[in-house]
Amino acid sequence: MTDQEYGDGTRAVRAGLPEPVKYEPTLPGPVFAAHFHLPGEPTGPYTYGRDENPTWTHLERAIGELEAPGEEGVETLVFASGMAAISAVLFSQLKAGDAVVLPTDGYQALPLLHEQLRAYGVEVRTAPTGDDAQLSVLDGARLLWLETPSNPGLDVCDVRRLVREAHAAGALVAVDNTLATPLGQRPLALGADFSVASDTKGMTGHGDVLLGHVSCRDPRRAAEVRRWRKIVGAIPGPMEAWLAHRSLATLQLRIDRQCSTALALARTLAERADVTGLRYPGLPDDPSHAVAARQMRRFGPVVSFELADRERAERFLEGLRLVDDATSFGGVRSTAERRGRWGGDAVAEGFIRFSVGAEDPEDLIADVVRALDEAGNTD
Repeated sequence: MTDQEYGDGTRAVRAGLPEPVKYEPTLPGPVFAAHFHLPGEPTGPYTYGRDENPTWTHLERAIGELEAPGEEGVETLVFASGMAAISAVLFSQLKAGDAVVLPTDGYQALPLLHEQLRAYGVEVRTAPTGDDAQLSVLDGARLLWLETPSNPGLDVCDVRRLVREAHAAGALVAVDNTLATPLGQRPLALGADFSVASDTKGMTGHGDVLLGHVSCRDPRRAAEVRRWRKIVGAIPGPMEAWLAHRSLATLQLRIDRQCSTALALARTLAERADVTGLRYPGLPDDPSHAVAARQMRRFGPVVSFELADRERAERFLEGLRLVDDATSFGGVRSTAERRGRWGGDAVAEGFIRFSVGAEDPEDLIADVVRALDEAGNTD
């Protein structure tokens, strides 16, 4: 699909499908193969299962069409997990003596990468996402890593501005786009060199697949990321890749329901005296709304807020009937957790990350209101 005029739903349903062949399935099943017939010189597209797989090819084309509709030359590589994708960019682009700028409020596993990068002789600098604070430590860096909206605090940075400043300073820019998905934000269109995501979350949306991807325009950068994938073998299984491609067909339906319900939930929470620190970029009075509205097409499924203390937060979570107490987000079933239980995020003990699913909004909001009321009643 190269016609950029197609809508998001049409593109999600059709992305990455092969040309029709009589009596063949519209989406071919997963190809389970460690090796392929390879007589003579190895000049074909498929030689060994760690390098390429036809099922990956369909999925990579599909994600590429969502990341950069109508563009030729954008390459996408899929990985066994979001962390595999993140690591591939960082470790393929950085070497001893380089400096990288990472967010202080990004994904919880980033500090593990700090340790490994420093062990390899890379200087790690950090600053918050909000107010484009990473610019303050950009000078001389090789790579700027953005996560916007940030997880779990939902701060937003101005991607265009940061890209402009980074490129002027000779730095590459990678954007972790997990929370927004390509239907909410397209980092490559905003000028980033890499768009990276954990497709475990909203892209696949059913909580049954671990997957990640990297998309970029520069063929040399793509080759470096591809080489890293081959070296470490961080490849997805064909079944996971097939499930992910199948799930993309409902991406627009899922995301639109989740985002509209998330906004309705945020508005409801804003009226409650027992809820503080409410964040959702789609709320007009959210501190990040102005920037988010300039660069995002949808504001995502995640709402964050605080309750008075750990005990009230846990009573709230225990009282929910339509929401799973789980650590992921972006799925069709709503999830929520007291994020402080992991110990890796700078959040209050009563901080809740709430991922809105595809339930009927009236049912979900009623469940949340009831659980909040019961959590506040200790008689």
